[in-house]
Amino acid sequence: MFRIGTHQIDSRVILAPMAGVTDRPFRQLCRKLGAGLVVSEMVTSNASLWNSRKSRLRLDHAGEAEPISVQIAGGDPAMMADAARLNADNGAQIIDINMGCPAKKVCKKAAGSALLRDEPLVADILQAVVAATNLPVTLKIRTGWDRDNRNAVRVARMAEDIGIQALAVHGRTRADRYQGQAEYDTIAAVVDAVTIPVFANGDIDSPYKAQQVLDQTGAHAVMIGRAAQGRPWIFREIDHYLRFGRTVPEPSLTEVRDILSSHLRDLYGFYGDYLGPRIARKHLGWYLQTVPGSDPFRQAFNRMDNAQEQLDSVLKYFEQLIEQEDQAA
Repeated sequence: MFRIGTHQIDSRVILAPMAGVTDRPFRQLCRKLGAGLVVSEMVTSNASLWNSRKSRLRLDHAGEAEPISVQIAGGDPAMMADAARLNADNGAQIIDINMGCPAKKVCKKAAGSALLRDEPLVADILQAVVAATNLPVTLKIRTGWDRDNRNAVRVARMAEDIGIQALAVHGRTRADRYQGQAEYDTIAAVVDAVTIPVFANGDIDSPYKAQQVLDQTGAHAVMIGRAAQGRPWIFREIDHYLRFGRTVPEPSLTEVRDILSSHLRDLYGFYGDYLGPRIARKHLGWYLQTVPGSDPFRQAFNRMDNAQEQLDSVLKYFEQLIEQEDQAA
């Protein structure tokens, strides 16, 4: 497939880093279901926050499949270098730099995709992080700041020259946020401009779309973000299609129940009895977003604070769905 440093990546489907989503339980689940690489939620470069509960959880990689890729975010080169060293000491095997997040709270701190407006600062950050550790360093960017300022090709060439070893490109500008359609021509231009692996990201939500984007861009892999929320088996579906040109069946209700219940147990174990049930609510909503008539159950689930009560309710709900499906067959 392709390599990042010494790490061989054996699937052309990668889980994108998403704050509040790609925690350790979700990363482990996506790896089991076919993702060749998973990237952690972004860890702040602000050392004063490293002892917070949120950062401690994001720095926990116990039991994860290798290679462990950790994304760091910030706008100060020295702080980013310190963050790279911290994560290397904490088990990271790949350091990923966030220059793709469009969130206002990130961009107003001159981090994430806001950095694309300042190419000299981009260069300083990349140089500092690459020099800080012997680990391979990767970078995630957007196509530019806005549609009049698409500078992804210049940034990509700069990154390769500095020593970045792989590059993910989201097919929107920072100004686009997640609106409109992703465009892939800029990603294709980036692929033509560099020799390092390039990952295409944005609006890839099916095996067919993944193949189309790879054909159009020449990218080494696709990076899946929002389409994996509540559908972690999308990695298996895309990986199989890219390998064999054939689709695999959608998971049965029984398999969805088993995946979801296992995911919930992992969330409870990771976050504990208080946070676990609260974080489970958004995941349950994503799993059920395509299930007709599921709103009443989802609303009832969101009022539950007890992990066992939530889990029992899910098993009972899916038992009813499976029984209805059997009766309709």
